Amino acid sequence: QVQLVESGGGLVQAGGSLKLSCTASERTVGAYAMAWFRQAPGKEREFVAGISWAGGITKYADSVQGRFTTSRDNAKNTMYLQMNSLKPEDTAVYYCAVSKYRTQVVAFQNDYTYWGQGTQVTVSS
Repeated sequence: QVQLVESGGGLVQAGGSLKLSCTASERTVGAYAMAWFRQAPGKEREFVAGISWAGGITKYADSVQGRFTTSRDNAKNTMYLQMNSLKPEDTAVYYCAVSKYRTQVVAFQNDYTYWGQGTQVTVSS
């Protein structure tokens, strides 16, 4: 059973930056696309960013395009989310997930097989 552990969340002022990490327990995760999702209070979980197994394909939600960057280091079994120019509306619990696809980066949650426990990001105004 693959385990994913997110870290790097916290409290930051609007306009600030945070970098999230997601570390997997098994190297096999490196063979699959991965993604970040988030869930704000009272809202449904939504796709934020995704990356193919080799990192050559990335996809972003319109709301974070140009501000967030996802990357991965398969040698470290780790995916990252660099978040810049943070806004109060970015406040949410951020989850990482492993896709059932290798190169396709999709936003549909049912296409993801493993999930982390989440890390809280709070952006103050």
